[in-house]
Amino acid sequence: QVQLVESGGGSVQVVGSLKLACLASGTSSTTHCVGWFRRGAGKEREAVAAIYKNDNIRYENAAKGRFTASKDNAKNTLYLQMNDLKPEDSGMYYCAADTVVASALSPTWYDYWGQGTQVTVSS
Repeated sequence: QVQLVESGGGSVQVVGSLKLACLASGTSSTTHCVGWFRRGAGKEREAVAAIYKNDNIRYENAAKGRFTASKDNAKNTLYLQMNDLKPEDSGMYYCAADTVVASALSPTWYDYWGQGTQVTVSS
């Protein structure tokens, strides 16, 4: 059974940084496409970044230049380094995984989700 557990969220001030982690079990980051998504208050869930099985990475426009997604296959852990954080980055951040993903930045392709970790950016 696939389980994903996020950690690393918290409260930071604007332009601060956070590094999120997602520990995966029952799956492998070499056989699954993995993604980071977020949901802000009153907003739809949206993509942040996705890592394909071949290690290619895609970012949503809002994350480009500020966020860096990575993975450690030996630890079966995904990371999301977030720099220059803005209040609009606040929300619940989720990692997701699946073996067959036609559109890596579309949440509808992912069957496995973590419980999320809260990020709050204050000005």
